[in-house]
Amino acid sequence: MNQNPSSARTTTGRIRWLPVIGLIAVIAAITAALGYQVSQSSSSSSAASPANTLRIEHRGGLGEADGAVPDGVTVFDDEIPAVVNLDPDLLKALRGAATDAADNGVELYVNSGWRSPEYQNQLLREAVAKYGSQDEAARWVATAATSPHVSGDAVDLGHSDTTVWLSKHGSEYGLCQIYRNEPWHYELRTHAIDYGCPRMYADPTQDPRMQK
Repeated sequence: MNQNPSSARTTTGRIRWLPVIGLIAVIAAITAALGYQVSQSSSSSSAASPANTLRIEHRGGLGEADGAVPDGVTVFDDEIPAVVNLDPDLLKALRGAATDAADNGVELYVNSGWRSPEYQNQLLREAVAKYGSQDEAARWVATAATSPHVSGDAVDLGHSDTTVWLSKHGSEYGLCQIYRNEPWHYELRTHAIDYGCPRMYADPTQDPRMQK
């Protein structure tokens, strides 16, 4: 059977191009996957609490007895000092909210709760190193003498669905976001049940309690 030479050249060309096209497709798929992973990582990092980042990096320094929190802890974990050493009324409100939030598929995970003075001072030292000055660090981490974490009156809650749910329903339990720059930080304000949460401070440096 005779074959047209030009047709043969076309067929050969197509065959030669097939591996190249396949290689290009593979490279494109790998690039897209890597790009997605970087994007997800950047998104998670941008949403992380600076204090929580320090907590994760130095979890082994002082340990759970001083308030370090392992991954996956909820407000119901009685064996974790950072949870059980919270103010009893705050913990009761958190557990009441968590029980109702579970009906919407939301769990209240604890990133940080009660902290020992030593642990709080460690976080502050590292915040100064991270942000370059005491003034900038104060926007994120309080001293041991002023921190509501040390007194057991504050909790940092994790996972975006948790904070989204609390932003809508937290006041029903007296749970209020206190600082605009810290959507994870909640404290108990019982009057919020009837009157709503008070106006937020821009950051902890605007809170009169931090001026002691």
